[in-house]
Amino acid sequence: QVQFLESGGGLVQSGGSLRLSCVASGFTFSRYAISWYRQAPGKERELVAGISTTGENLKYEDSVKGRFTISRENGKNTVYLQMNSLKPEDTAVYYCNNGFTRPISTAYWGQGTQVTVSS
Repeated sequence: QVQFLESGGGLVQSGGSLRLSCVASGFTFSRYAISWYRQAPGKERELVAGISTTGENLKYEDSVKGRFTISRENGKNTVYLQMNSLKPEDTAVYYCNNGFTRPISTAYWGQGTQVTVSS
């Protein structure tokens, strides 16, 4: 069964940093692009960043460009999201899923990890 386990969230002051991790299982990890999404209260889930199978191709939502960095370790079935210069508007629950432009395993969202940025 496909599973995504997100971790690394927390409470941080504006300007701070966090590193999120996503461990995936139940599919051949190295054959899929992986993306991070976030959902703030009262808003729809949105794509934050995506990484191709080899890490050669990256994409970022405009508001996080230059502040967030996505990376992956295929040997560990893990994708990371390094978040720097955090802003209060980054507050959300962060999720990962396979797919590059849209999530593939939509029936298997994980619990997510809460990121709260105080001003």
